[in-house]
Amino acid sequence: MENLHATKSSIKTGLSTPSSPEAFPMQTRLNRLTPFDWLYLGALIAGAIFTLMQYGHSMDYYEQAILLAAVPVFGVLGWYWKPVRVLLALIAVLSYLAIAFYHGELARAEQVFFLKYLLSSQSAILWMSTLFLLATVFYWGGLLARSTVGAKLGSWLCWAAVLLGFTGMMVRWYESYLIGADIGHIPISNLYEVFVLFCLLTALFYLYYEMHYQTRALGAFVLLVISAAVGFLIWYAAAREAQQIQPLVPALQSWWMKIHVPANFIGYASFALAAMVAVAALLKRYGVWVDRLPALVVLDDLMYKSIAVGFAFFTIATILGALWAADAWGGYWSWDPKETWALIVWLNYAAWLHMRLIKGLRGALAAWWALIGLLVTMFAFLGVNMFLSGLHSYGQL
Repeated sequence: MENLHATKSSIKTGLSTPSSPEAFPMQTRLNRLTPFDWLYLGALIAGAIFTLMQYGHSMDYYEQAILLAAVPVFGVLGWYWKPVRVLLALIAVLSYLAIAFYHGELARAEQVFFLKYLLSSQSAILWMSTLFLLATVFYWGGLLARSTVGAKLGSWLCWAAVLLGFTGMMVRWYESYLIGADIGHIPISNLYEVFVLFCLLTALFYLYYEMHYQTRALGAFVLLVISAAVGFLIWYAAAREAQQIQPLVPALQSWWMKIHVPANFIGYASFALAAMVAVAALLKRYGVWVDRLPALVVLDDLMYKSIAVGFAFFTIATILGALWAADAWGGYWSWDPKETWALIVWLNYAAWLHMRLIKGLRGALAAWWALIGLLVTMFAFLGVNMFLSGLHSYGQL
């Protein structure tokens, strides 16, 4: 009777009792896991162990620690976003297939059919670029023609682009070691590589939100910024031969790069996504495609979540950058142009979030602010490299 009374009382007050599942959310979630969920985690652990046994001799302690830390991260991600399981499995299969075709000889990239036309890093990234451009066309076709088939094809093409892009990055990592043990490095060290990373992260975040909000109407907008990055990649490769793997400059020969750069570009990707959602929100607010786009409350929520996630990772990246600077240059902050503009980006989104949480910022002002924020971020990302010089000048065009 006492338990019944407590249960009735909790219903009235909206609070959970100590014995209710809601009182132990983590335990409840673990109880809901299926044997396939645990099998997936076991496969990740086995893959990490195999990678350490096969390539551990080429890794330092920090790289091994990052690999091991990735297991629980991708494990939890795969539990709550099941498409990631298939993506990771296919990336692993294609990457190991490419490695097998190489037989330890880089020259085979031009001799083996599947490497030359599909699985070498340059081929895979070129396929990624093509598929992103096609996905943009189909997303826009789906939006303009009100075609669910077109939008669905756009989504599948986007997933395929992400698969081949990540495969290309993994194979590029291996190729760098085939050139020479002292040349080998994680492929996030120059503008070409980080633009690929930007495309992949932006697409991956969008695909998650596409599933979460059950709408493909925003793909047309988000793929525009990805296509712009792809256009830069194609130009950069043609005009500067940037696709060629180069040795790391001394300033980048640090394990800090392996965590600072990905955190930074998760921030950039989230900010770009928020800006393109802001474009859709402004169009809907001003009466364009009102019945084709998600409700304004959905757009506003997605924009807020994207900026919040981006701000969190950009903050982490800024702290890591300061620690890296102290290790490399002897000081946490030097007011280098790249550092100064990173601070401007951070302050911009800190102010946006402050106004959102304290003053209830919403509507057209929030959308315009998010859109202008992308311009500020683009200058910090690319403009500083083009027009300013400083300690980060190794990233110049």
